[in-house]
Amino acid sequence: MILTTERLILRDFEEQDWKPTLEYQSDPEFLRYNPWTQRSEMDVRSLIRIFINWGRERPRKKYQLAIVLKENNQVIGNCGLRMTYAEAGMADLGYELDRRYWGRGYATEAAYALLQYGFEQLHLHRIWAYCLLENTASAHVLQKIGMRYEGSQLESEWMKGRWWTTLLFGLLEREWWEQHHRY
Repeated sequence: MILTTERLILRDFEEQDWKPTLEYQSDPEFLRYNPWTQRSEMDVRSLIRIFINWGRERPRKKYQLAIVLKENNQVIGNCGLRMTYAEAGMADLGYELDRRYWGRGYATEAAYALLQYGFEQLHLHRIWAYCLLENTASAHVLQKIGMRYEGSQLESEWMKGRWWTTLLFGLLEREWWEQHHRY
């Protein structure tokens, strides 16, 4: 599967994508809001294999895609829409980006493309996402793509020796179409 935006290609993972993924996932700044404290080649190769296998499932229920820069074919992160089963009608949205590419609108561009795909191609009823309260950049991306803040869950995620509060965002298909004036 391939989605394209102005500056990005979102595509299914390939085995060799483990190298750039390991590189950015090993960055301590990237790891700050992730459950991992470190990443190994074996960890990342295993994760990439899971993503590749998700892409082979029929019917497909998980779309975890590499974020690739059009200009140089560099993998700079990944993003996904994940359903619990193929006809669920709902999916959660997530994304991660190499720290060297933060603040340039790439996460927003990728997340928006997934929202569009989810509502216009998969005909989902609802897409939701969550982020840690401290991860203000991620919350900003979700708001920027038109998702509605639905509330917070106090100390709902245990990670790195402490409880973290999460923020929940959502968007319904009808809200998507209202925002885009298409019926």
